[in-house]
Amino acid sequence: MALFGRKKITIGLDVGSGLVKAVVIDHSGPSPELVKVVITPLTDTAIVEGEVMDPGLVTDAIRQTLEATGVKTKSLVTAVGGRDVIVKKISIERVKEAQARELMRWEAEQHVPFDMDSVELDFQILDPDGDGLDMSVLLVAAKRELVESKRALLEDAGFPPSVIDVDAFALHNAFEANYPDAMRGTVALINIGNEQTNLNILDDGVPILTRDLAVGTRRFREDMQREHGLGVDDAEDLLRGFDRSPMLDSTVAMRGEELAVGIERAATFLSTASRNSGQLRAVYACGGGARVPGLVEWLSSRLRLPVQPANALARITVREGALEFLSTDEVAPLLMLPVGLALRAAA
Repeated sequence: MALFGRKKITIGLDVGSGLVKAVVIDHSGPSPELVKVVITPLTDTAIVEGEVMDPGLVTDAIRQTLEATGVKTKSLVTAVGGRDVIVKKISIERVKEAQARELMRWEAEQHVPFDMDSVELDFQILDPDGDGLDMSVLLVAAKRELVESKRALLEDAGFPPSVIDVDAFALHNAFEANYPDAMRGTVALINIGNEQTNLNILDDGVPILTRDLAVGTRRFREDMQREHGLGVDDAEDLLRGFDRSPMLDSTVAMRGEELAVGIERAATFLSTASRNSGQLRAVYACGGGARVPGLVEWLSSRLRLPVQPANALARITVREGALEFLSTDEVAPLLMLPVGLALRAAA
């Protein structure tokens, strides 16, 4: 896992359960410029609950996606996430970074529910210039098996990654670049994907809690099929449409409630289990689910908070022709993770 470093061209690769997405960013100019986006669909059975069920199909999709970028670079950045990744803000005695590195394994044993011999550890000191007795540290632990399986998947496709990051950090990276005003106070970013929703709560721009909620657009689609007798394509058209159909109302309410409860529980946990006492002031939504007609408005009413869609290209320069035949309005909510990865180049 690596957090910093820049080279000229970087590809961010997001291998999701429904889509493989690649974003190419050129860092050679005064500001990062998006030069290419390629999206390849996967069948519903290729990756299920984060588990690769058909490695051949997935590696083919990865290869096809990366070859379609037309870019040759060694700076390929991907990420891992899910229940086998822990991101936690902790407080330890203020020491030099070298000493902190020596202490981190012991600290991780107190906070990470994994066997230390089976994990990759990383950390970042959040207040390196502070003068208090204690310092805040962002601790990251990922099961080594998860990291190695992602590496092997890309190597089998012929594209070994130069960096394997963490989903939560990549989402934060793109979110910060596009929404600098959201880096104050306590806000939530929800990435509503095909099978699950990644919830990240940030306090003054620092990720302090990450959770995965078992709600995704697949559930919405299955609800529509079951309740209204729709085919897969018809249900998908309603979910991707710009107008809200009355047939969506019960699904939006049911799945929206699950999302709202997940957000509320996370916020309550923070207020009782940490020193963070700030109230959640806003929620930003990205991922394919953020485009479900009426969902953002429903969540805002239910949570009694401002909830707005988060656009991964809101402040990113996009080169002419980068999206080719893709619609910006349709794909921008899908790109927060791969944009965040591509913004974070290999050292």
